[in-house]
Order: sequence, then C-alpha cells, then structure tokens
Amino acid sequence: MTDTGDAQPRGDRVSLVIPAFNEAEGISETLREATAVLTGMNLAEHEVIVVDDGSADATAEMAAATPGVRIVRHPRNRGYGRSLKTGIGAARFETVFIADADLTYPLDAMPELLAEYRRGFDMVVGERTGDHYRESAIKAPMRALLRFMVEYTSGSAIPDVNSGLRVFDKKAVTAHFPRLSNGFSFTTSVTLAYLMTGRLVTWRPIPYRGRKGRTKVRLFRDSLRTLQYIVEAAVYYNPLKIFMLLAGLALGGAVIGFVVSAVLHLTIGYILGIAGILLAAQFFALGLLAVLLKQIMDK
Repeated sequence: MTDTGDAQPRGDRVSLVIPAFNEAEGISETLREATAVLTGMNLAEHEVIVVDDGSADATAEMAAATPGVRIVRHPRNRGYGRSLKTGIGAARFETVFIADADLTYPLDAMPELLAEYRRGFDMVVGERTGDHYRESAIKAPMRALLRFMVEYTSGSAIPDVNSGLRVFDKKAVTAHFPRLSNGFSFTTSVTLAYLMTGRLVTWRPIPYRGRKGRTKVRLFRDSLRTLQYIVEAAVYYNPLKIFMLLAGLALGGAVIGFVVSAVLHLTIGYILGIAGILLAAQFFALGLLAVLLKQIMDK
C-alpha cells in the first residue's frame, strides 16, 4: 500500500491536521514543534494544516504567521470533530496525523507512531501516560465507565479510547465520517468504528503534558455525549451487545427481587423478580430483531 500509487513507501507523504479554537497561548509553539519534527522525519513531502474553528482570539493570525502552515477557517465554531473532518478532507496526502494545539501531545512521538503504521496497522494511537493524564480524581470514575462501555462494545482491550494523537489513512477514515461525532467524541467514535469493522488498531505509550490555555472540554456534558456515541456505535455495529447488557441488568434486578422476597418475605420482591425475567426476555428478543434488521440493511 502506498500513499500515491507510485514506488514511495507507505506513509512517505504525511499531512498533520491540528484543530484550534482559541488556542493563541499554545498554537505558535505547537506549530514550531510540528514543523521541526516533520522536517526531521525525512519524508518525501509533508504539510501542516490548522483548522481555525471560529476562534475569537489571535489563533488564526498566529498560525498564518508560521511558514509552511496552511490555514482552513470555519466562520463560526463548529466543534472539535467537525474541525478534524474539515482538515482531513483538505489534506493532500493519504497518511494523516491528528494532534491538538495546546502542547499536551509530544509531537516528537510521531516518528514512532509512523513506524508502527508502516507495519500494516490501520490506525496507531498515542496512549497517554503520566500525571497530567491522571490529573483529576473526578475524571477517573467517568473514564472507567466509558472505558468499560467501549471495551464491552468492541470486545477489545482499549488502553486509551480518546487520545488526540493518532495516525491513519485518509480514505479509510473518511468512509466512517457519517457516523463519527462532530464534537469531542470524534476520537472515541473513530476508535469504535475501526475496531468494530475489523480494522487493525494499536497503541504506543506517550507522555501526556500539561496544556497551554483553558480546556474547552465540559466534563459532565461531554462525557454524556461520549456515552451517547458509544451506545449509538453499539446499536449500529453490534446491536445484540447493548441489548444483552440491558438483559443482564434486568436479570440482576430479578435476582435481587427474589433474594429480597426470600429474606424479608415480601411479595413485592417476588413480583419484581418475575418482572425482571420478563423484561430480560424482551430485551434479548429486541436484540435479535435488531441484528436481523442490521443484516437486512447491510444487504
């Protein structure tokens, strides 16, 4: 496989896409680092694309002042995922890196990720490590829940589902665009899309750094949206999984009901247990119908 169909090796022409929304504090340093790393990789060609997502500060002007950087602008803020889609669509080369503009990701890890990509993987992801990635105890339970849901849905161990530093093929990722999030869940949704369609994904550890500027992520709101996309992906790619989970929860409730009935001699526990079993059977039947419907739609 090659980027251009000629004798050049896979990944010899690289596009780096950086979405930016009010990132004036870190954009210049990010672009200096990106340019230096890409130049040192001895590629046949490379480009850096900054997607200014309707910034109200000097982000676009500072990016435009960096030699060799191409700017694509949204007239208003459209979201992280939408910016990535715009930048990937504008990329000249088939091998595409994505990274953030806030200096959190070590761009000097790109050569290592590209080396793994050249081994034949469809996507290589930087697995974040270090204190800055584990910075908040509040985030830990939500990350654990999202990780459980993603791993249950995909049936794969996933060290880092939503890292923003990764490399993939433009044509392959574009095919998934209609089902990928336009918000911060883009990386989660693309990870699920690749894993659940049989593509090869691998992770390489990277040191995650402290950000420059204020975060745009709203933990509760964006976590709920991510959970929404996980459920949507499960229903789309493997609907039986989500209905089996619901059936399992219903059976768990039935067991609790029977235990309560036996221990406390409460009739309501027995009734709830029967209701749980019936509900579990309904969820399982709905799952089978969803699988049948998906098979019909695929044809």
